[in-house]
Amino acid sequence: MLTSLGMGGAERQVVALAERMKARGHAVVLILLREREPEEWPTTVELVCLEMRKTPASFLAGLLRARRWLRDFRPELIHSHVFPANMAARLLRISFPAAVLSTVHNVYEGSWPRMMAYRLTDGLSCRTAFVSQAAADRYARLKAVPARKASVLTNGIDLAEFALSAERRGLIRAQMGVGDEFVWLAAGRIVPAKDFPNLLRAFARVRGEIPEARLWVAGEALGAGSEAIQAQAAELGASVRWLGLRRDMPALLDAADGFVLASAWEGMPLAVGEAMAMEKPVVATDVGGVRELVGEAGVMVPAKNPEALTQAMLEMMRRTDEERHTLGVTARERIAARFSIDDKADEWEALYRAVLENER
Repeated sequence: MLTSLGMGGAERQVVALAERMKARGHAVVLILLREREPEEWPTTVELVCLEMRKTPASFLAGLLRARRWLRDFRPELIHSHVFPANMAARLLRISFPAAVLSTVHNVYEGSWPRMMAYRLTDGLSCRTAFVSQAAADRYARLKAVPARKASVLTNGIDLAEFALSAERRGLIRAQMGVGDEFVWLAAGRIVPAKDFPNLLRAFARVRGEIPEARLWVAGEALGAGSEAIQAQAAELGASVRWLGLRRDMPALLDAADGFVLASAWEGMPLAVGEAMAMEKPVVATDVGGVRELVGEAGVMVPAKNPEALTQAMLEMMRRTDEERHTLGVTARERIAARFSIDDKADEWEALYRAVLENER
């Protein structure tokens, strides 16, 4: 159960997990709280849309619709993701006897009312899983989720999908009109968490040192501040390409020379793991579970510090091609060893069985 299949990292991870559970012979259905969206992650898994809107009456009607459907399908376990679906799944357990497994995808899902909601409804969830230890620790400190009921299962990357192609790299760079320039790629929705103003301030300083540097940003514009951020990017001229929502991240990563994340907060960003799988050197802010993901295979800087981000980007660009290649190979090896999506599917399946066994 999740809010929608919109083009975000959490949604992509849920779809990948559901597809693998279906392939393993389990009966799997994805329940969406909201209506279908124009741009969604594709899936072969059956979908049920509750068509909820942001009103109490619509939310209640959606819950009643879900309860009727659950009585027919009779699932053993409801695996929910992100705050709205986590709350909906917990409330459904009041009248339907399925085990509920909640999942938190970020260190910050809202202010104290949401943390209080997690605390008050904790008894309706068998366990709460987190995509990073940093997120689990924060929710435990806030007493939103007791540590004894928390599990950490990190995001997984499809190594077959994210694999290098020299031919594709040359094609995309030619299409984008770049030759030998160093291209940084950033990815993510234009929302406060991603702190694009921090990135743009840092990149402006980078261009002061290396004018031929380029920045590509792949991300959907959301929120009231997105126009101001795009205007800030426009001031940097043609050196910044605002690519919008893209489905071809492996190709863009192939064409890029490095990946940069400037977030103010995160859970465990999927885009960073994808860049590592594509052997790209990573510069990222040290927030949420980013350090757990990157380890020694990239460079970490403090959040909200454009000066530190600038220096890390410049230092990476001034390394030799061989040094960056070695770092990239190390990054892919780390993903293969610790963050493979198939290994993560094994871990989730084991947790499902443990939860259900505990409920019997």
